[in-house]
Amino acid sequence: MRRKKLLYRASYRGFKEADLLIGGFAKMHLPEMNAADLDAFEALLKLEDRDLYDWATGKRPAPQSVEGPVFEKIKAFNVAAMIHGSA
Repeated sequence: MRRKKLLYRASYRGFKEADLLIGGFAKMHLPEMNAADLDAFEALLKLEDRDLYDWATGKRPAPQSVEGPVFEKIKAFNVAAMIHGSA
């Protein structure tokens, strides 16, 4: 149930680019996350949409408090490959 709620929250961020990035990442990676990863992901979802998107895409440097394994996976997630079916 927790994963389902997190997927919903990740997929409806407020603007399409964030929905694709964060929601796409969640769809692919939530099933394999352990409890600590879920906690970290949930904390990231509490952040402002634009900030999280800008940090994840490298438009602005992320604060140290955001850095961690889950955030690194989000930064590495290739949305374009998912859209074009090559991931």
